[in-house]
Amino acid sequence: MQKKVPLRKCVITQEMRPKKELIRVVRTPDSEVVVDLNGKMNGRGAYLTKDATVIATAKKKRTLDHHLKVKTTDALYDQLLAIAGGTHE
Repeated sequence: MQKKVPLRKCVITQEMRPKKELIRVVRTPDSEVVVDLNGKMNGRGAYLTKDATVIATAKKKRTLDHHLKVKTTDALYDQLLAIAGGTHE
């Protein structure tokens, strides 16, 4: 029997994708916003597709601010772009 692949929804594209194709951003219990690379951290999470244009859209619309209910920084988006492997300006 094949193991079930965990699916998560990207907050920008609204697509259901395998967890490995997404980047998880977490608001920790002490209101810190961090990129969760192994998907196991405590806190409220939001998923983004590993795509420079998706991350640029999230930055422009401040989507993570809305989903995580906290103010995000440009440095966070720069880190996300580095993980996605693209530079989009």
